[in-house]
Amino acid sequence: QVQLVESGGGSVQAGGSLRLSCTASGITYSRYCMGWFRQAPGKEREEVAAISTGGSSLYYADSVKGRFTISRDNAKNTLYLQMNSLKPEDTAMYYCAAKVSWLGCSLSATEYNYWGQGTQVTVSS
Repeated sequence: QVQLVESGGGSVQAGGSLRLSCTASGITYSRYCMGWFRQAPGKEREEVAAISTGGSSLYYADSVKGRFTISRDNAKNTLYLQMNSLKPEDTAMYYCAAKVSWLGCSLSATEYNYWGQGTQVTVSS
């Protein structure tokens, strides 16, 4: 019954922008930390950003800080990732994930309980 569904991926030129969305069902969304992760072909999974239950605490990987913005709308059970100034190295499958908030939120992928199917982001040079 738990489902996370990503949308908003696509192909853009370097320097362009995309906004990813993730809608959740089957969980009490407002009690979960949420995060974005990505994986490129031949590369290991990489942390991107995370957000606490109320949106007060934000976490970003150094590679995206200043370019990406994570946000959430608990009334809509939706997570967002605004991506600006995109670079070819941002090309990857992007996944959203949910984690029970117990001892706080983190950017560690191993701590997340539920995962979406992913949405592809391709940035051309």
